[in-house]
Amino acid sequence: MTHSTSRTILGSDLPNIPWEEKPADCKGVVWRYSGNPVIPRDLLPTSNSIFNSAVVPFDGEFAGVFRVDDTCRNMQLHSGRSKDGITWELSPERIHFVCDDPEVGQWQYGYDPRVCWLEDRYYITWCNGYHGPTIGVGYTYDFETFRQIENAFLPFNRNGVLFPRKINGKYAMYSRPSDNGHTPFGDIYYSESPDMCHWGKHRFVMRPNGGWQSTKIGAGPTPIETTEGWLLVYHGVLTSCNGFVYSTGAALLDIDQPWKVMYRTAPYIMSPQTIYECVGDVPNVAFPCAALTDAATGRIAFYYGCADTVTGLAFAQVDELIAFVKANSRV
Repeated sequence: MTHSTSRTILGSDLPNIPWEEKPADCKGVVWRYSGNPVIPRDLLPTSNSIFNSAVVPFDGEFAGVFRVDDTCRNMQLHSGRSKDGITWELSPERIHFVCDDPEVGQWQYGYDPRVCWLEDRYYITWCNGYHGPTIGVGYTYDFETFRQIENAFLPFNRNGVLFPRKINGKYAMYSRPSDNGHTPFGDIYYSESPDMCHWGKHRFVMRPNGGWQSTKIGAGPTPIETTEGWLLVYHGVLTSCNGFVYSTGAALLDIDQPWKVMYRTAPYIMSPQTIYECVGDVPNVAFPCAALTDAATGRIAFYYGCADTVTGLAFAQVDELIAFVKANSRV
């Protein structure tokens, strides 16, 4: 299946979405780009690794915010541009956010960004260092000047993912409360805000569910609005005898109450299996952070971090993916 039989995705058309047809021998609902990784670890002279990054359409092309761990092993955020979503140029300098409050804007570290077009600007959320990891929030109009506003939550928190529109008149975000270390636990929660500053009305969404997602879970790309509900791609973690293994799953959530899970994959839709996903600074990681969608064809292109070292690209077709979620659900 190469195109949607109906406009399942409630969003914009993206005729230049990066795309590769599903191989005849592919048995799953997600398939990898044959040229992976699309971003090597050494694209910049000072980069040790480039992974867990976010991409959006921009001015007829593509732009994004990228996690770059430098050769001092500092965790930084860089902006980047691409004409086709596959070949990327990244700014050699990290993003320097403009912030009215020097206490909030004092940079410690930043990693695992998401980017979301919302109303009139591109919002960036990331794991921000403020006496421990919390959810930093900023925005840009042009991917040249970036402004930082208040952190969304108290430490400790990770995987802050905004919704692409207001829910019942409020801004909305998923997050994963954590601790100050490499968290050995984690559930997804929903929060809302009237002004992108004050966050509350926290609601439980879902917790680890056995197998590949038995240790912790976290939201991935910006939720995709569909005729079937919010399609959320997320990561799940298994603790093996050799450490954490990060795989990818999907869920459908109620369109008006996105903390209510209707369907959720019991099997993963993608797990670390290729050499670039299994071998790297942190082995066995397939960590989704961004999704491009084309409403006209139902095509979805995922960007995901591979072994905390490089960035990969994978594809799915929305009707096929939703059918898989429904047919293989364990809420």
